[in-house]
Amino acid sequence: MKASYEDLRTVKQLVNETPFLTEQKLRWYIFNAETNGLLFAIVKISNRVYIDRVAFADWVESHRMAPAND
Repeated sequence: MKASYEDLRTVKQLVNETPFLTEQKLRWYIFNAETNGLLFAIVKISNRVYIDRVAFADWVESHRMAPAND
């Protein structure tokens, strides 16, 4: 899969684009990424953390209780 760097967001950028998300909650998801399955959406370079917004959306969708009606 080819990386799309246009989809990378900082924590603050992703929170600003996602109305239901707080910075504290996103940081908790990132801290627990190895156990909650979010690890594939995170890029860490030095001390900077970036989140792939498309992969994050896929992760959120994977937690839907019932299939979405199309």
